[in-house]
Amino acid sequence: MSHYLEKYESELSKKFLKNGYVILKQKNLTNLKYIKSLIVKKSAKILGVKTPNYNMSEKFLNNIHKDLKVKDLNNFRLKIIKYINEDKDFKKKYFHVAKDLLFALVGNELAMQSRVNLSIQLPNDDSSLLPVHSDIWSGDSPFEAVIWIPMVNCYSTKTMYLLKPEKYNKIHKNFSKYIGKSSLDFYKSIKSDVKWIKVNFGEVLIFNQALPHGNVINKEKETRWSMNCRFKSLYSPYGDKKIGEFFEPITLRAASKIGMQYHLPKIND
Repeated sequence: MSHYLEKYESELSKKFLKNGYVILKQKNLTNLKYIKSLIVKKSAKILGVKTPNYNMSEKFLNNIHKDLKVKDLNNFRLKIIKYINEDKDFKKKYFHVAKDLLFALVGNELAMQSRVNLSIQLPNDDSSLLPVHSDIWSGDSPFEAVIWIPMVNCYSTKTMYLLKPEKYNKIHKNFSKYIGKSSLDFYKSIKSDVKWIKVNFGEVLIFNQALPHGNVINKEKETRWSMNCRFKSLYSPYGDKKIGEFFEPITLRAASKIGMQYHLPKIND
């Protein structure tokens, strides 16, 4: 198929299609630092501790489990999600962190998930597990991609896993054999083929959410903090989650605005 992508875009596309994900290191950390500072400030306030200076923010987040009990985790997480999503600049900065990846791989007229999600996994906590799944199986559109941004370095069991595209394609052809099996059974069958994706703070991950993915108990000594948000081309097909309900347009172009507002002139007989 012929195309007119720039070399940079073409290389990213090939990598995304082959691996199911791409990681891009940020040249400018201004937006990420803004987001991280928001989270640290609210976290400290909820816990009733002194807000650390930015240089100590990574240590503070990595060790949040020393001040936060598992029974309080979900309420704590929901408070922070509400706080960051109500910040007038947060979502715009989140988008700009991932803009280059999105424009190259998804499109330049985009719809963004209305609320950005936050995941917090304390060490050895089994209450925050996300069993293996594909977002498409629960009604998401295959035209969506997920932007996954860590607030701390994420590695080994402190990160997420993704089934490699070539392995998933083989499973997809014979998927009926997994009918009636649990997600744990399915994970055991693919465990040796998943990719554990190491992503450091300062990097951005975009992945194909149609591929099976999930996490396991965090066996590291640090807490995992990561955010995720779905993006899609504005005019591509939607699944169960519709524009105006789950998604909102964020980069509508002038020609689209003209087209949406245009009406043929009335001609009186």
